[in-house]
Amino acid sequence: MNEHDDKKNHESLRNGGKKTKSLSRRRLLKVLAAGGGAAAGTTLLPPKWIKPVMEFGALPLHAAVSPGGGPYAYITNYGSNNVSVINTATNVVVATVAVGNRPCGIAFNPAGTRVYVANMNSNNVSVIDKATDTVVATIAVGIGPFGIAVNRAGTFVYVANTGSNNVSVINTATNTVVATIAVGTEPRGVDVNPAGTFVYVSNRLSNNVSVINTATNTVAATVAVGNRPNGVAVNPAGTFVYVVNNSSTNVSVINTATNAVAATISMGGAGPFGIAVNPAGTFVYVTLLNDKVNVIATATNTIVATVAVASTPLGIAVNPAGTFVYVANNDSNIVSVINTATNTVVATVAVGSGPYAYGKFIG
Repeated sequence: MNEHDDKKNHESLRNGGKKTKSLSRRRLLKVLAAGGGAAAGTTLLPPKWIKPVMEFGALPLHAAVSPGGGPYAYITNYGSNNVSVINTATNVVVATVAVGNRPCGIAFNPAGTRVYVANMNSNNVSVIDKATDTVVATIAVGIGPFGIAVNRAGTFVYVANTGSNNVSVINTATNTVVATIAVGTEPRGVDVNPAGTFVYVSNRLSNNVSVINTATNTVAATVAVGNRPNGVAVNPAGTFVYVVNNSSTNVSVINTATNAVAATISMGGAGPFGIAVNPAGTFVYVTLLNDKVNVIATATNTIVATVAVASTPLGIAVNPAGTFVYVANNDSNIVSVINTATNTVVATVAVGSGPYAYGKFIG
């Protein structure tokens, strides 16, 4: 099965979506939500500032506004070359940040102060200051940056470059590339273990995963997985790595102690793309190109639920509390919000054109 985004990867830069100006409404949202004479849980905004983006089957449990709002979901919009900022306390888009051409991957630093965006057709990474929702730096990397991840200490960012078959290592203190590591062919997904000692990179055309030792910035092991591996996610304990294999329509579970595949989970014939693990490590969420999300129980490595979402779900992330999952639906330009207690969609949020949100986009 061919991946949905193959046709997009070779488009001319001239076909890029028009960039939009950054909005600065998030701070006012926070101030108004915190008080200012308003009733508790009430946000007073001019009607023209509130987009009709929420469509509820049931009111989400996190709909009440807490002081300061958030956490925030940053959604890369591949078609409009920007990032939509969603306040997950209200499921309202509170800012739009212009970035580079064809943004795909996105990741937060652990402090929640910086957001890193991999711009596939610009061959660079945009650094967003979360306090102001403005781009404060642009870092040149390899060709076709796709996946991106930050280590737990927040000191290094790892970028998978699909066109140059390597990983760029960015020092966050200087916003410069300090190492370039050769991996397999067309690297896509990337994640760092909690200890920050190893980075796992899926190589789509090599059908394997490169294991990078961060102390030496060298490949310490190569693990064969299924066909056309894409999204990668390490569990919170650092004991297992979950890899979606698009063409094999399954998920490989790698034991990090042995760097061997310990289990293979069938996705029922549907091509998987993105993947995320909840904070407790008990469930794994996988987007499927047939407009669904599979929920895997890690104790048994079995699918325990399938949730219908919108058209062509790609990126997926779990909020810090583990109560909601956010899914970027590429062809419908919306984000679906799944309640993890019921495994049902409780809200949808309209964003930019062609949302990807490939990575850990909530912080």
